Amino acid sequence: MKQWMNLKTLVIIVAILFAVAFPQMGFKMYYVHIGVLSLLHILLALGLNLVAGYAGQLSLAQAAFFGIGAYVSALLMLNLKWSFWLAAPLGALAAGLVAVGIGLPTLRLKGPYFVISTMGFGEIVRLVFLNWESVTRGPNGLPGIPAPDPISLGFVTLTFESRVENYYLILTVLLVVLVLYYNLVHSRIGRALRAIRNDYIATQVMGIHVAFYRILAFGVGAALSGLTGALYAGYIRFISPDTFTIGESINILIMMVIGGMGTISGPIIGAIFITYLLETMRVFAEYRLVIYGLLMFLVILYMPHGIAGMLKKLSLRVRAGKKEA
Repeated sequence: MKQWMNLKTLVIIVAILFAVAFPQMGFKMYYVHIGVLSLLHILLALGLNLVAGYAGQLSLAQAAFFGIGAYVSALLMLNLKWSFWLAAPLGALAAGLVAVGIGLPTLRLKGPYFVISTMGFGEIVRLVFLNWESVTRGPNGLPGIPAPDPISLGFVTLTFESRVENYYLILTVLLVVLVLYYNLVHSRIGRALRAIRNDYIATQVMGIHVAFYRILAFGVGAALSGLTGALYAGYIRFISPDTFTIGESINILIMMVIGGMGTISGPIIGAIFITYLLETMRVFAEYRLVIYGLLMFLVILYMPHGIAGMLKKLSLRVRAGKKEA
């Protein structure tokens, strides 16, 4: 076990070092852009994983919360000239509060009924973005969104205009989120969520307030998606309803499932894998989605617990082989 923990720690350190060094490795800016998108997708997949992977409630509203965070923060910066550092938390808060409001009546639903309700909510949010033209400019979107404001540290001023600078900003946010996420899922709250997922009836008998923990997971996951929306708006500088569709929610769901639900490493692996897969398959033009669907089918068929689950099984086999030897 000690050797396994040492190996796990080593892998984490190497992954962090690679992520930090990635923009300095001489790749074209296009690949840095894909790296930024991967980081954003990791945050979105982690948000969904909290409610679906740990609490056991599958949601298709993640793109809606992503959009709420993006639009709220962008409108605050454009119309009220607020700083990004104030607008972004408010965008996350708005997404979390909307999730709590939606979760109070819908989280009592089970199985496909909850999935359908979140899908309907996601479509309603997209239509609001599309038709409330006096505020959102409808299909024309919101251009000219300011970049995050510079931060002065006395001896140096950090700016966030370029892709590389935004990459490091989002990577820093991701690392902070991962520390908080790890502590959350290994706390009493995380244990309660896993108990709800594994045995709903037994959890109720034990006196755990199921509705409270599900709403908490739904709200925190939505707030994380809202924060991601603010980061996305500050990076792309333009948002439109086309980004926040049901298709985007499905992509986020696939990232989580392919990587491995109910784990921390799963959404990270799945988000990176799917983001780069979709981009590299652009050369296949109209056949891209067909190949994508086929690959997803094969992965789910032969790796039901995701890539993280497969890696865990391999590590257990290796350890068992060493003990026998």
